[in-house]
Amino acid sequence: MRNLPRYFVGVLGFLVLAGWLAIGVLGGLGTVSAEEPVAAATESGAFTGEIVLGKADAPVTIIEYASMTCPHCANFHLKILPVLKEKYIDTGKVKLAFREFPLDGVALRASMLARCGGETKVYPFIDILFTQQMDWAGSEDPIGALNRIAKLGGMSQSKFEACLADETLMKQLVQSRQDGADKYDIKGTPSFIIDGKTYDGDTDIEDFDRLLRPLLPDA
Repeated sequence: MRNLPRYFVGVLGFLVLAGWLAIGVLGGLGTVSAEEPVAAATESGAFTGEIVLGKADAPVTIIEYASMTCPHCANFHLKILPVLKEKYIDTGKVKLAFREFPLDGVALRASMLARCGGETKVYPFIDILFTQQMDWAGSEDPIGALNRIAKLGGMSQSKFEACLADETLMKQLVQSRQDGADKYDIKGTPSFIIDGKTYDGDTDIEDFDRLLRPLLPDA
């Protein structure tokens, strides 16, 4: 895959994020540790399973690591994913597993919001968050902007507040980032794992064609 510009964050960025979580800068949530085990259920009842597009028995899996504040991730979801979905996902050849790799505290809160919508609304929330990314992520009050998106998605104020106070969910998403770094050497977003190999940077549909065709003889 070509070495294209990407929204990169290194060790310092993760330390800043971890520091925010530890002292509860965004919302005063108290101490959070990514090393603590994640419970099966969360305080807000958020969806905690794998976020997957496509058929369960699709022969090829693409794992995507993305951050909700990453502009290159938004570009993938708005411009590349629709074509990828039409050619490979809707035809049963590929499934896409979406995994969170929050680059900052705002991205973390946006991912929490998406999951608090429940299993049936998690991808619609992801879509609207990427579509309106420039508005809420660049807002002087990003949490307030996320609150407005939540209300438009049918989420009550009490549900939204419970969502952002859900430490178990927060730990899960921080752990998702840590797992991506440890298991797949993810350093920035978007990153994709295809056939056990990690590819980073922006991609176009030709990149995916080149990588998927050898794995799909009938493609």
